[in-house]
Amino acid sequence: MLAVIGWMLLASIASGEESRPNVVLILVDDLGLHDIGIEGSKFHQTPHIDALAERGMRFTAGYANCRVCSPSRASIQLGQYTARHGITDWIGAASGKNFNRGDELLPAEYVRELPAEDVTLPEALREAGYTTFFAGKWHLGGDGSLPTDHGFDINIGGHHRGSPPGGFFAPFKNPLMEDGPDGESLTRRLGKDTASFIEQQGDKPYFAMLSFYAVHGPIQTSQELWQKYRESAPPAPADGNRFLVDRTLPVRQIQDNPVYAGMMETLDNAVGDVMKAVEASGKADNTLVIFTGDNGGVSSGDAYSTSNLPHRGGKGRQWEGGLREPYYVSMPARIAAGSTSDVPVMGSDFYPTILDVCGLPLRPEQHKDGDSLETVLVKGEDPSLHDRALVWHYPHYGNQGGEPSSIIRVGEYKLIHYHLGSKDELYHLPSDIGEQNDLASQQPERVAKMREQLMAYLKSVDAKFPEPDPRFDPEKAKQRWAKIQGPQKERLEKREAAMLQPNWQPNPTWWGSTVD
Repeated sequence: MLAVIGWMLLASIASGEESRPNVVLILVDDLGLHDIGIEGSKFHQTPHIDALAERGMRFTAGYANCRVCSPSRASIQLGQYTARHGITDWIGAASGKNFNRGDELLPAEYVRELPAEDVTLPEALREAGYTTFFAGKWHLGGDGSLPTDHGFDINIGGHHRGSPPGGFFAPFKNPLMEDGPDGESLTRRLGKDTASFIEQQGDKPYFAMLSFYAVHGPIQTSQELWQKYRESAPPAPADGNRFLVDRTLPVRQIQDNPVYAGMMETLDNAVGDVMKAVEASGKADNTLVIFTGDNGGVSSGDAYSTSNLPHRGGKGRQWEGGLREPYYVSMPARIAAGSTSDVPVMGSDFYPTILDVCGLPLRPEQHKDGDSLETVLVKGEDPSLHDRALVWHYPHYGNQGGEPSSIIRVGEYKLIHYHLGSKDELYHLPSDIGEQNDLASQQPERVAKMREQLMAYLKSVDAKFPEPDPRFDPEKAKQRWAKIQGPQKERLEKREAAMLQPNWQPNPTWWGSTVD
């Protein structure tokens, strides 16, 4: 009798595992919201991503947890805001007196690997019987803090570096993935490896996280795709200026970079490879698919490769262009296709949402800052989420011109508190999505209330702050600013214009990019 009861219990557990949703989480590096066709790009071609967005719910106020990569990635794994887990800058960035760029503040110290004591999302899913798979960019620590140290059964290519060691074409020179034939696309390879994993799964549920190195620099594409987008690029601005100097650096104002556009097409095809595998699995209706990015598109600094207009700024910067992301969640059995939501949401919400949708107990002691979106996804609304406070904390200078600041959004208003001079900016986002009309002087009571709420949270998690740099030299800073406004902008204008010329060639080998 006991044997029969035991068999029935095991059968029940097995049946429960088989009916649990599979989960596919696709994370793109440095992806701007408006790099996607469905989000307004007239230059980039992204039919597979557009179809994924239409497959379920598209959030129109989706955010990354940080304006740079590592902190956002940690927030997805932990369900926490960056100030709480302490990874507030990309891992490897200089801090304290090791930072010596001539700015007025010393960037705060920060945690440099995913904390081992936390229970990550893949660990929670693995405990529930899920097979866990990771492919692509990790950038949350090296040996001892790799994907396989934090709950992933399989890791392809995830290590300590934030950019691909060998670029975007084989040889990849990645210590944790096999090289392909010379010229193989890294982006397509990661998509195909993820698709292969999905194809090999039986009835046991799985969690597959595909974390692209694209579209981070170095921006590289094939000669054929460069030619295609060179020929379809929009006319140059009438005044010849692709860049506008916004406070600290020139910022790109137009999408016409043919190399970056080629990268976007390759990314889109890799997403298509994964979605074909999901559809062919026979379990597409019961597969939760999430698509997002880790920070805004690179409009200044790095490769200066895209424009995030109508949002201001981009990667590394404190305005919406640095934080807004595509945020698509689909599961045909439960989420209505073609639905949208204007609820403000963040990457830290994925942890509790995935547990909730999969029928697993929430872990509020872990995902302390994330909220489950399950009610929004299934019913289309959750009034409790509209006016919650969203918090960002970046006590650092960005390579892309961002300034040390902390941010809080409550309802329709966003407050940016700058740590240099303790000044504030206040924006009403529905009426001023480009953040051009600072309301701080007109609404001092709202500013004081939001700043108090922001600082109370930061104090509660023992957030770290920048300090004055005694080495600061105002005269040198003035000279640097003159170079940015003049020679640096001129070089950028010439470089970007040259990419669209028929005889442009980045180097004699075209990076070996003979295969897409």
